[in-house]
Amino acid sequence: MRTKPGMKRRGTRLWSSSVVVGLLLSATACGGGAADDGKVELSYRIWDKNQMPAMQRIIEKFQATHPKVHITIQLTANQEYWTKLQADATGGSAPDVFWMNGPHAQLYAANGMLLPLSDSITSGRVKPANYPEALTRIYSYQGTQYGIPKDFDTVGLWYNKKLFDAAKLAYPDDTWTWQNVADAARKLTDPSKGEYGILAPPFNQENYYDTIFQAGGQVISPDGKSSGYDQPATLSGLRFWTDLMKAGVSPSLKSMTDTYPTQLFESGKIGMYYGGSWNAIEFAKNDVTKNDVDVTVLPKGAKRAVVIHGLANVVYAKTKHPKEATQFAEFLGSKDAADIQAQTGAVIPAFTGTQEAWITSMPQFHLRAFTDQLAYAVPFPGSKNTDAWQSKEAAIFGPAWSGTKDITAAAQEMATAMNAALREEQ
Repeated sequence: MRTKPGMKRRGTRLWSSSVVVGLLLSATACGGGAADDGKVELSYRIWDKNQMPAMQRIIEKFQATHPKVHITIQLTANQEYWTKLQADATGGSAPDVFWMNGPHAQLYAANGMLLPLSDSITSGRVKPANYPEALTRIYSYQGTQYGIPKDFDTVGLWYNKKLFDAAKLAYPDDTWTWQNVADAARKLTDPSKGEYGILAPPFNQENYYDTIFQAGGQVISPDGKSSGYDQPATLSGLRFWTDLMKAGVSPSLKSMTDTYPTQLFESGKIGMYYGGSWNAIEFAKNDVTKNDVDVTVLPKGAKRAVVIHGLANVVYAKTKHPKEATQFAEFLGSKDAADIQAQTGAVIPAFTGTQEAWITSMPQFHLRAFTDQLAYAVPFPGSKNTDAWQSKEAAIFGPAWSGTKDITAAAQEMATAMNAALREEQ
């Protein structure tokens, strides 16, 4: 899920061995504690204040059947979340249970920060079949499950119905291909009116990761040891976007840097936008988009594919109360908890069969498009230190989007930088 302008979704470095050793030696200072009356105190860290009421309701429901456990939410702003979590883990004071995302999952698992949840699965208390398979895989490392899926997001093709009507174009649907997108973008573009057919920012999850997989390419090899950016199919997925930029059917890279793409779409002057399920609640509140836009599944390339990402709840490896913390994490992954989440409309709950409340929460949009794509969803790419290479994508690909560098050269440069970063992980 892409955060709002100025908010950093990811970004941490692989801990040095000395830091890890320091953490292991400081285990006595970590997690929640036990009160004199025998009650167990657990801490639960999250970053979204909009989800806090739902999380509190989930806690209250859990505590009703676990009266000796008291859980306190630690709300940490997204901008500070990962920096603070790393510092707390290094100092041995990380929360007992906390939110984890895909780019950081392997990093924390590889460094022994997360409690393995294998027993939860083998005992049947947590069943992986209850969640999207591609999402579950994000939180598995070397065959061990470390996270229980909480929610997920996918990407759809948002479009402005008013602009399509004015151009006498049929709305996008599940028969569309890349060619349909390019053709419609040209017909919807009128620079004299400040209108463009599509937004084509160099975003990974929402844009070129999807088309890379649709082209049959890959971002990283299955074994996590080499880049896929030097593969012809991957280049095809990247070129889809740079060709749109060259055709002049998207605002310039500078325009999309000065004004965030979502805000440009909300101006009513953009025909199409590859946007996330998380955009729905904002579009439903905006005066321009609440009635004038809709969404469908992503157009097909050589095949169908969409990147899936989502959060998981994890347990700190050095919690003083592994039994109670694990029980709470299991409950967070239950149908009861998912039902509570679904009622907020903020996220799509991961537990299969609980998504309908989210789908129907904004009936003006065909939100089922986001769940219809689960059958061919691909996990968000990652490695043990995802940020070491992913943070280079924007700087390397930016010149190709602005037209000052050929995408072939940019892709090769990215492959070289990524392979160097991956060698450091071995």
